[in-house]
Amino acid sequence: MSAVTTPRPRADRSGASRSGASRSGAARSGTARPGSPRPGTSRSRAIREPLVSRTSAMLVMAVFTVYFLLPLWWLLVASSKSTGDILTTNPLWFADMRLFSNIGDLFAYRDGIFLRWLGNSLLYAGLGGAVATLLAAMAGYALAKYRFPGRELVFDVVLGGVLVPATALALPLFLIFSQVQLTNTFWAVFLPSLVSPFGVYLARIFAASSVPDELLEASRLDGAGEIRTFFTVSLRLMSPALVTMFLFQFVAIWNNFFLPLIMLRSEELFPVVFGLYGWNNQLNQIPELRGLVLIGALLSVIPLIVIFLLLQRFWRNGLGTGALK
Repeated sequence: MSAVTTPRPRADRSGASRSGASRSGAARSGTARPGSPRPGTSRSRAIREPLVSRTSAMLVMAVFTVYFLLPLWWLLVASSKSTGDILTTNPLWFADMRLFSNIGDLFAYRDGIFLRWLGNSLLYAGLGGAVATLLAAMAGYALAKYRFPGRELVFDVVLGGVLVPATALALPLFLIFSQVQLTNTFWAVFLPSLVSPFGVYLARIFAASSVPDELLEASRLDGAGEIRTFFTVSLRLMSPALVTMFLFQFVAIWNNFFLPLIMLRSEELFPVVFGLYGWNNQLNQIPELRGLVLIGALLSVIPLIVIFLLLQRFWRNGLGTGALK
């Protein structure tokens, strides 16, 4: 008895190909099975979320930009008006453009005393900030790279100096300078500006992280002394921190008000901030000073903006160097 073999049904190749084509066509047409996630939904969500985040960030930055620039805009507009138009016209728009005429009146008032104040501020802040930055860099470098007894105690004292407000030191400084007959002199404002505890702290942190010990050892093996190594090697590596310290110290000295208030009596020694404050106190007796105070305040802001724009490239160079390392 022979076995009966039942033939297997042959698959319909044409039907399979048609079903595969229909599935591929459905995929191309964007249709999917019920319950399965749509391919375009996740992609559109991934595109939409960064767009919303970017828009929100730009909106916040725009609001804060307007907030910070609005006082400067008002100062520019008010400086271009006459004394009578300052309080009677639109405070945020120009009336009668007298900007250069007001600047000429300011420079001519009382034989150019404003230019004397501006020069005093540049001398106090420029020279004082440069010397304070150098001293802070040397102190911070020594605390970071040299081992000696009491090093941490010295650093703790420096940190304590950061926490002490400058106004709390004004009266002790006045008593000390009065004992040595230095009040109402250039040195009464210049010498206290040379101390920067925050600069020492920043210099130590930056020197410890950016100045490698191997490079210092190589310099010593080449025969360079400690002073030459510091000025030729370490200072170049610490340049971003030095720029930061100088800017902080420059702005602090430029805006320092309380120290000149208690130290100085001669008008020829006043910095520009304290001189404008004196004019502002005389507005009830001399209303014409209102316009001079406004244009003087505008001109006193310009050096701060200029020095920031000139030194910001050192920050970018420092960040790029750190990234390459």
